[in-house]
Amino acid sequence: MTTTIFLARKVVTLDPARPEGRAIAVRDGRILGVGTVDELSVWGDHTIDDTFRDHVLFPGFVEAHAHAVVGGFWQFPYVGYYDKVAPDGVVWSGLKSLDAVIDRLRQVDAELTDPDEPIIAWALDPIQFPMDHIGRAELDRVSTTRPVFVLHLSGHVASVNSALIEGEGVDTSVTGVLAGPDGRPSGELRGVPAISAAGSVFQRLAATLMSDEAKWNYGRIARNAGVTTTTELGASAFTPEAIESWKRVVNERDFPARIAVAWSTRFDGPDDPEEMAEQAAAMAEHASEKLRMGTLAKIWADGSIQGFTARIRWPHYLTGENGMWYIDRDSLYAQVLAFHRKGLIVHAHTNGDEATDLFLDVIEDVLREAPRWDHRHTAQHNQLATADQFRRMTALGVSANQFINHIYYWGDVHLSRTVGPDRAHKMNAMATALREGTQVSMHSDEFVSPLGGLLLMWCAVNRVTASGVVLGPEERISAWDAARAVTVGAAYQLRMDHEVGTIQTGKRADFAVLEADPLEVDPMEIKDVPVWGTVVGGVPYQAGT
Repeated sequence: MTTTIFLARKVVTLDPARPEGRAIAVRDGRILGVGTVDELSVWGDHTIDDTFRDHVLFPGFVEAHAHAVVGGFWQFPYVGYYDKVAPDGVVWSGLKSLDAVIDRLRQVDAELTDPDEPIIAWALDPIQFPMDHIGRAELDRVSTTRPVFVLHLSGHVASVNSALIEGEGVDTSVTGVLAGPDGRPSGELRGVPAISAAGSVFQRLAATLMSDEAKWNYGRIARNAGVTTTTELGASAFTPEAIESWKRVVNERDFPARIAVAWSTRFDGPDDPEEMAEQAAAMAEHASEKLRMGTLAKIWADGSIQGFTARIRWPHYLTGENGMWYIDRDSLYAQVLAFHRKGLIVHAHTNGDEATDLFLDVIEDVLREAPRWDHRHTAQHNQLATADQFRRMTALGVSANQFINHIYYWGDVHLSRTVGPDRAHKMNAMATALREGTQVSMHSDEFVSPLGGLLLMWCAVNRVTASGVVLGPEERISAWDAARAVTVGAAYQLRMDHEVGTIQTGKRADFAVLEADPLEVDPMEIKDVPVWGTVVGGVPYQAGT
């Protein structure tokens, strides 16, 4: 048995019983103990590894809601509003106007040699400009002959040009295909059925997002952000080819992360809830130490707030309108009940508080029908969740995974254009959730916002918008609580808190290797703490290598 003792300037365990140390003893990819070298030498013969003698070893960040497809998106041009770092470290500059987006897409058009090859781009965020609509009229400025498909950053809306509409036969009879003043498709596609109507162009995008290279890129993004356990929360098919791709990539020794892949109701599969649950649970046979399958199921209830497709309580949006239901109550109940009976954890996309109400109502009915201890079903996003909803979550054993990065990236928009000041100041109410005893974590929803526990902590501790407004100062939480939320809190929601989330004896030797302790730096500097890389199962993975 080989024992390695990793030395560090400091070890932060997030274990209240033993919060710090100077070294970690590791054997067979697991933690023997934390302390000093003298204390850990009781484990017998060992090798000293001082690679991290000038670094801080922190529990590896756990991301309970992100999407590996971001690795595939990087094979297409980025047209987002904010700067974003690609897996290879290249910074793509954000585009601050529609004209800048059109210019970037025109450049792509000029570089393509095949006249039939579509332009596919991602991360468009029209509300930032601001604009109510981007569709065929705007994208026809790029090309009137080549199909153009641009997915919005929310993932719930796409914009297309006339060439795509005509070539793919996009029709307003499809739910979510909006009509323009002339009655023809406007070029804005809202929701999955509408986006899928883009036909062969959408299929081309989907194939790229499911590729081996997409998964490798995702692993690099995680490593560069100090994330050691992450998720594909509902953007993956489970065809035999898809399963083999997951196994082929994630089980490689050089792949630098653990991934939990959720079975999704969003992709082709059985329509019967019992068959869905059977298929989802059967994925467990493909699981490994690094690849988790057969434990999570993802269901969508509504859309996104900034896309005006989330379902929110009265008085709804500032426009007086409300969003879209992606599922009816009876179907949601049938699906949750089937997954629940199979022992899976249901993660429900509930961006708006009305959608959160629906999910909690269904959970209450399901538990009455089929009581189950420690189910850990989780409301995802639930950005407008209120104290009464957090109390219900606590009573029902439901967890909350908050999309805290919205405070920075869309806080200003929410103040002025979506829900107004009162509700915007109460969004992603982490302090309220903790006060009401709810099990909580925070997430990036990468590709929607950048992956990384440090950014999540920074947003929760400071609640500063892009313009510098402190949004809901009463909902700020301590750096300690924020750190726990993005480590053991997230691990709990994946039923992995016995394995990862803190640095403790018996857990996986998974660490974020940092240049400073985020619990000690100025709160406004948390997101800027440099990341050396990670250690996963005792194996170091340096960022950028």
